[in-house]
Amino acid sequence: MPQLSLYVTQEQLLKIENEAHAENMSLSKWVVSKIMERIEPHYPEGWADLFGSVSDPSFTRPDQPKLETRVAF
Repeated sequence: MPQLSLYVTQEQLLKIENEAHAENMSLSKWVVSKIMERIEPHYPEGWADLFGSVSDPSFTRPDQPKLETRVAF
């Protein structure tokens, strides 16, 4: 498996370790997950469930202009 070396400061390493620990992941798995999120972004799970979830009555679709009728050739 290919390997990648990263040069980080002690302060940066501490932050990375804290984040990886908070997500119960190894350092390498956490770093790879962050890189892949940047390279292959995706919508969070359940994002499609938000469609139509706004219950504010003032949030309405504005009137739409009439479509013009064109003569076929």
